[in-house]
Amino acid sequence: MASSKMEKKCVCPVVLSSLVCAFVFVTSLNMGLVSSVHKFNSIFPIFSAHQRMSEYAESKIELGTPPPPGPTLPRFAYLVSGSKGDLEKLWRTLHALYHPRNEYVVHLDLEAPPEERLALASRIDNHTVFNKVGNVYMISKANMVTYRGPTMVANTLHACAVLLKRNKDWDWFINLSASDYPLVTQDDLVYTFSALNRNLNFIEHTSNLGWKANKRAMPLIVDPGLYMSTKSDIYLATPRRTLPTAFKLFTGSAWTVLSRPFVEFCVWGWDNLPRTLLMYYTNFVSSPEGYFQTVVCNVPEFAKTVVNHDLHYISWDNPPKQHPRILNINDTDKMIRSNAAFARKFKHDDPVLDKIDADLLGRAKGSFTPGAWCSGKPTCSEVGDSNKIKPGPGAQRLCQLIARLAMKANNGQDQCI
Repeated sequence: MASSKMEKKCVCPVVLSSLVCAFVFVTSLNMGLVSSVHKFNSIFPIFSAHQRMSEYAESKIELGTPPPPGPTLPRFAYLVSGSKGDLEKLWRTLHALYHPRNEYVVHLDLEAPPEERLALASRIDNHTVFNKVGNVYMISKANMVTYRGPTMVANTLHACAVLLKRNKDWDWFINLSASDYPLVTQDDLVYTFSALNRNLNFIEHTSNLGWKANKRAMPLIVDPGLYMSTKSDIYLATPRRTLPTAFKLFTGSAWTVLSRPFVEFCVWGWDNLPRTLLMYYTNFVSSPEGYFQTVVCNVPEFAKTVVNHDLHYISWDNPPKQHPRILNINDTDKMIRSNAAFARKFKHDDPVLDKIDADLLGRAKGSFTPGAWCSGKPTCSEVGDSNKIKPGPGAQRLCQLIARLAMKANNGQDQCI
């Protein structure tokens, strides 16, 4: 009880947070974690001493002057992927994530029945806003995706290639599944990332393989998704192999926020390493948890851009299982306190998603998450000025997380070691 009272008493001491974030961002300038003092000043007003954060009342808090509009604001490119039975989950997540500044690729894999993929394509084609803006694209020739196999990496790289071909005017690529959901608005995300160096890559990673060396790196596997039209799990092949000496292995989260320069490096591969590692990880257990980590940390110019976090809240069993816990309404406080931008995994239309919509996103059922771009009646039925943003307290929470990560990176901690 005493601990609980102390936490409530100390939640978000705004003035202190201002000083800490200011110090962190200014000192991180030497590492390039913040691109300019001007941009830092644009993010600083979110820590105004006149603001107070209630438990979840996001809409009650007003922020300072937004950063300048136009090309200084970043754009995001999303992959939102799903499988059989994920149509409604994917549709809801897409609406929660939508912003006309961004680019979106959606994918229902080959296990999803044709009627689900046709329904998704029809919804996108007939959606008034999607039609007008033209920034939502569905991969119609579906890929077979096995979660623990290399087909998931191949599908991610496919989406990256599509996004680069459609429009290269974006700054970060974010891969999500239909079981993910945002904890901040897109205006919050744009506002926070406007202060960051656009070469940063948010990739959770470690070279301490532990049990994974024996259970994942040394076994040889075959992913039937590479050659079968029906989904089945990976299977083991023989013999086992030793750990590589030509490069150092890293492992981490399958969910990442990748800079466009790094995405271009992985897709176009003017150095042969991305292709070599793609072939190596073809026979690796849970390759989505190692491919991007190993590429980025074995290239010196990209290794220094890594921030060791996936910007997700994920809850694991102890000891961890293959998949994380399914989140529910009892996890809400922990999700908020994590200051993360996204969380996973969620069941379809779980009540916790309604709570996130109501308390964090301000999103009405079936609609988009409101932002400064929204116009028309009902709200967000028309597209206004997509260069205007109206960040909320989600930006403050996310800034606190980024500041903490920046401090670690500035001290050389958790970066490709």
